[in-house]
Amino acid sequence: MGYDAAIIGGGPAGLTAAIYLARYRRKVVVFDRGGSRAAMIPTSHNHAGYPDGIHGEDLLAAMRQQALQFGAELRGGDVLSITAAGKAWHLTGDSIDLTARTVLFATGTVNRYPDIPRAVHDAALAAGKLRYCPVCDAFEATDQRIAVIGAESHGVAEALFLRNYSDKLTLYTLIECELHEKDRADLAKAGVEWDPRPVASYDFSGKGVRLGFADGSHAEADTLYPALGSDPNDSLIKQLGLRTSADDTILTDSHQRLGLDGLYAAGDIVSGLDQISVAMGQAAVAATTLHNDLRAREGRTPE
Repeated sequence: MGYDAAIIGGGPAGLTAAIYLARYRRKVVVFDRGGSRAAMIPTSHNHAGYPDGIHGEDLLAAMRQQALQFGAELRGGDVLSITAAGKAWHLTGDSIDLTARTVLFATGTVNRYPDIPRAVHDAALAAGKLRYCPVCDAFEATDQRIAVIGAESHGVAEALFLRNYSDKLTLYTLIECELHEKDRADLAKAGVEWDPRPVASYDFSGKGVRLGFADGSHAEADTLYPALGSDPNDSLIKQLGLRTSADDTILTDSHQRLGLDGLYAAGDIVSGLDQISVAMGQAAVAATTLHNDLRAREGRTPE
């Protein structure tokens, strides 16, 4: 027997959709290959309902338990191909070969990392010396010495956003470059320093981070924000020829539908603000739309 819905991605969006669909009494399966950015969060302090904060993996574990409790099926593995199968969709991949009437993409995106060994990177992240989401955790960096790496427009914008939290802020770069005159003016007006020397090394062994340069000099900061952008997990999206935005995130209608019948999307793969609360809201809309669209197919809605 086929599934009513297959959800690709086991982060906050995919698991929220699974909870809703299971409670709508739909036969739903979630495929999770791992790697959700939510799992990297040491402690989230802006997720409503957790005044003392919650670890990203703890949140995901609770959501998995809730989805299972209501009857969703959770499976590992990577979906590698989706093809139309009449009014359904055929999914294949790592030990995956099944048909679902609908598919919801919650594949998320991947941060671009500086050249830091993974063990060092993860330890610095857990200690708050390395951060990726100013919207999430800039409050925790209030009045600290903040370093931002990324001299393109994304880095400038992130530095200006962070200026609201500290007046000890410097923008750095990974490559030799010249900032646009307007960017330099905006940084100067906000009181953000600009150091054009490319960063060559990172040392997190002290209380903060020590940035090294090719000439042997160093700069100190309490925390580091890489503003290097992210890459969407969009291989399946491209296979299907679906519409994407300028940053390759996927475009949906106001009910999270895609351009092909039976396909939906939610979470960071969708163009918009990358926040857990946004992903969960989109997932609730997507799951409800999906359920009602199936009801219409089944002749269970008013004509």
